[in-house]
Amino acid sequence: MGKLIINQDKVGNIQELISICPFGALEEKDHQLQINAACKMCNLCVKNGPQGAVIYVEEAAVSVDKDQWKGIAVYVDHIDGAIHPVTYELLGKARELADKVNQSVYAIMMGQHIGSQCKELLHYGVDKVFVYDQEELDRFRMEPYTKVLEDFVRNIKPAVILMGATPVGRQLAARAAAKLKTGLTADCTILDINENTDLVQIRPAFGGNIMAQILTPNHRPQLATVRYKVMNAPNRNVEAKGEIIECSVDAKELTSRVNVLDIIAKEKEQFIEAAEVLVVAGRGIKKEEDLSMLEELADLLGGQIACTRPVMEAGWLDSKRQVGLSGRTVRPKLIITCGVSGSVQFAAGMNNSEQIIAINQDENAPIFKTAHYCMVGDLYEIIPDLISRIKANQSEAVSSFETAN
Repeated sequence: MGKLIINQDKVGNIQELISICPFGALEEKDHQLQINAACKMCNLCVKNGPQGAVIYVEEAAVSVDKDQWKGIAVYVDHIDGAIHPVTYELLGKARELADKVNQSVYAIMMGQHIGSQCKELLHYGVDKVFVYDQEELDRFRMEPYTKVLEDFVRNIKPAVILMGATPVGRQLAARAAAKLKTGLTADCTILDINENTDLVQIRPAFGGNIMAQILTPNHRPQLATVRYKVMNAPNRNVEAKGEIIECSVDAKELTSRVNVLDIIAKEKEQFIEAAEVLVVAGRGIKKEEDLSMLEELADLLGGQIACTRPVMEAGWLDSKRQVGLSGRTVRPKLIITCGVSGSVQFAAGMNNSEQIIAINQDENAPIFKTAHYCMVGDLYEIIPDLISRIKANQSEAVSSFETAN
C-alpha cells in the first residue's frame, strides 16, 4: 500500500494541478494543495503535474509474528441460548482447517444464562469453549459484544475468527475488524489455509463474474463471514470432548449507548433455506399470474416456491424468496428451476443442492452445467404435464390404499 505526498513548494499553480485530477480528489485549502477521500491513487497528478510536486511513496508492509497467533476460533451465534445452525457448519470447517496446520479449535460464546447451552458445542470437535456469561450481555448490543471479542483476541490470540453471515455476525465482524485493525472478507464460499496459517478466503467478486482469492498476510486475527448452508455441518459426536473456560470482562467496560426496552417476537416464517424442496421461478416466467402454476407444483411436492433476481425485482415475489449471492443460499434435497438461465450469482446460491432439475428452452443455458437432470423444452408444457402426472400417481396411491383396507 502506498500514499501520495505533496511538496507544497513545488506545486506552483494550484488550480492547474487541481484540474489534472478527474475524480476531484485535489482541492485548495488555506492556499495549500490537499488530497481528499475521493483519491483513487491513479497517480495522474504525479505523472502530469510539476516535477516533484506530488510523489508516490510505497509504504513498507508491517509484518506480524504469526507464531504468536494460533488457533481457529468460531463465534457462536445464538438467540437466548438457541445456537444458530451456521455455527455448527463453521465448527466443522474450523476443525478441517485446524487439522491442516495442527492447531486447536476455539468457540467463543457470549450472553446471559448460557452455561448449559455451551456444553452442546463440545460434541462438535471443539477443543476449548470460552464463555462470557454476564448480565450486561443478555441481548446483542454492539459496544459490549465488541469489547468481549477484543478481550478474547487480546488473551487468546487466535489466527482466524469465523462468523456466520447473520444479522448479528455481519455487524459484529465489521466492527471488530475495524477495532482490531485487521482484514475482513464477507460471504466467503470457500475457505482454506496455508502452512503459515494465512487463511485463503474465496468469494465471488465483480458481480459474481470471478472468484476472488483473498489473503490477510500482514495482520492477525483474520476475520471471515460465511453464509448459512454454504459449509457442511459435521455429525454430532456422542461423546463430549473439550474444555469450557469461563471468562469475564469488567462490567464498567460493557456499557452501551443503546438500551433494549423490549423484545417483541416475530411470527414464525417459512424460510427457503429450511425447505427440502424448492421450485424456482426464473426470467422464463412470462407474467406474475403464471407463478400459481409453480406454487401448485411446490405444494404437491411439499416444498416452497423461490425465485431469481429478475422475478424479485419485478415485485412478483418477496426478496426473502430470492436464491443467489444477493439473496439466500439454499441446499434442499430437490430443487427444480423453471426458466432460469443459471448465472454465476444464482448457481453459487444453490449448487450444493442434492438433486437439481433444470427446465429451459435454451439447450445452451448455463444452468445445465450445474443441473443433475436437464429438460430442454417449454416450461408451460412441461410443468402442467408434471403436475398432472404427480396428481395421477397420488390418486393411484390413494386407490391402492383404500383397496388394501
